[in-house]
Amino acid sequence: MISHTEILLRLVSAAALGSLVGFERERLLWAAGIRTHMLVCVGSCLIMIVSAFGFADVLGQEHTVLDPSRVAAQVVSGIGFLGAGSILARGEIVKGLTTAASIWTVAAIGLAIGGGLYFAGIASTIVILIILAGVKPLEEAYRARNQTCQFRITAEQGGLTLDDIRQTLEVRPAQIKRFVIENRNEDGTEDILVLLTKVSSQDIAGFRGKLNDLTAVRTVDLLRRSADSAAGGT
Repeated sequence: MISHTEILLRLVSAAALGSLVGFERERLLWAAGIRTHMLVCVGSCLIMIVSAFGFADVLGQEHTVLDPSRVAAQVVSGIGFLGAGSILARGEIVKGLTTAASIWTVAAIGLAIGGGLYFAGIASTIVILIILAGVKPLEEAYRARNQTCQFRITAEQGGLTLDDIRQTLEVRPAQIKRFVIENRNEDGTEDILVLLTKVSSQDIAGFRGKLNDLTAVRTVDLLRRSADSAAGGT
C-alpha cells in the first residue's frame, strides 16, 4: 500500500493537470469548464488508486482471485455518458465534440496519475493543450477557406445561366452545388437559387458585387453562409 503522502500527491497532481485542460475550455465559455475537468481527473485518479491498492487485503486471502484492473477499465466506458452531456445537436450542426473528447482524455490523465505514471500524465496534458489551443487557429483558417453560401438572385428570364455564374465568380463547376430557378415572375424576371461550396470568406464578400455588375441581374440576396460540413465541428 502506498503512503498517505503519495496518495495526496497523486490526487493534487490530477486536479492540477485537469484544471489546465479545463481552463482552455472555460475561456471558450463551454459548459464543461475548470471544475468539471478537475473533478473528472481527480475522480479517475482515485478510482485508479482504489483499483490498484484498495483490494490488497482481499488478495492476500486464500482461494481469492481478483482482477483489480477491471475497476479502472470501467472509467473508459463510463466517462462517455458524461461526455455525451456536453454534445449539442442543432439541425445539421453538432457542437461539443471537442469538449467531450477533452473530458475523456482528462479521465485518462487521472488514471495515469493514479497509477503513478507522472511523466505520462504530464506529457499527455501538454500534448492535449497544444491540440486544443495550438491547432485551433489552423482549424479556423481552414474553415475560413471552406465556406458554404447560398444566394437568391433575381434576374431577367433567361438572362443568367450556370456558365455566367461560374465565369463571373471564377469558381470551378464542382463548387456550384445548386442552380435552381424557383419562380418566374410577371415582370419578366425569375428568382434563381445558387448554392456554392468550398469558397473562402473573402470570396463570399466579393460575390455579391460581382453578380450585381451583371446586366441581367436585378437583385442579389445572401441567404446563408456557414462552414462547410467537411470541416468538422468543435
